[in-house]
Amino acid sequence: MKHTQTYDGSTDPGENGATGADGGRLVGSDRVLAVLKELARYSDGAGLDELTHLMGSPKPTVHRALAALRRAGLADQDAHGRYVLGDEFLRMAFAHHEARPDHVRVRPVLEALAHRFGETAHYAVLDGREVVYRAKVDPPTGAVKLTSTIGGRNPAHATAVGKLLLASRLGALEEVEAWVGDSPLERRTPQTLCTPPDLHRELRATAERGYAVDDQENETGVNCVALPVFATSPTAPSGSVSISALAYRMPLATLLDALDEIRALLGPLGEPYCR
Repeated sequence: MKHTQTYDGSTDPGENGATGADGGRLVGSDRVLAVLKELARYSDGAGLDELTHLMGSPKPTVHRALAALRRAGLADQDAHGRYVLGDEFLRMAFAHHEARPDHVRVRPVLEALAHRFGETAHYAVLDGREVVYRAKVDPPTGAVKLTSTIGGRNPAHATAVGKLLLASRLGALEEVEAWVGDSPLERRTPQTLCTPPDLHRELRATAERGYAVDDQENETGVNCVALPVFATSPTAPSGSVSISALAYRMPLATLLDALDEIRALLGPLGEPYCR
């Protein structure tokens, strides 16, 4: 069996005897990155024994990876000896995040969805009682394009993107009632849910199934399915991606049948980062 050079200067068996293209460093680099990714899952830090168990690697290997991360400022140890992400890692991550707005990261997903389904894809965020469209991609050719615009708004209760985001914020009926307040919910179509109890039931169903639907509730003849996007928070959706389609051309049932494919195209952006 061939051996590959690791990051700490020792040798370690390569998988299936393979060596990396850069002379054998690939195995060691992968291990360091794997330790970094595992460490990022624990905001209150993790001990060496704990990381060793989680990684399923020898303690000296994990310790050397942590030492490499500490030298680079990507990991540190707290007063109790537990390892945490380093300040340099956080500085880089936040600087990159500030320079790259969430709608920019989501746009390739919208392009893939619009191309695959031949329908309009949106990214929207919640703003009070409304949703604001931060990004929109129309189908490339051959389909009727919707009149929605970037920066445009719609009532949150009448849209799939809005209901998806409300479902993560409003749990009890009392919370829905407080959100509605003294201002009646606008009835956009005969399908629009306009009472707190009706909206509450729909939000509960949305939270349980992980996606929201707009069955011609915002605009007659247009239906929509929406899924969460975790672009700025590891646990709460920062926005929602949707596919909006003309009902005669793509029934809601067709969109629902494609949910697994939509989730696959969303990739990591559609998954909460929880331990």
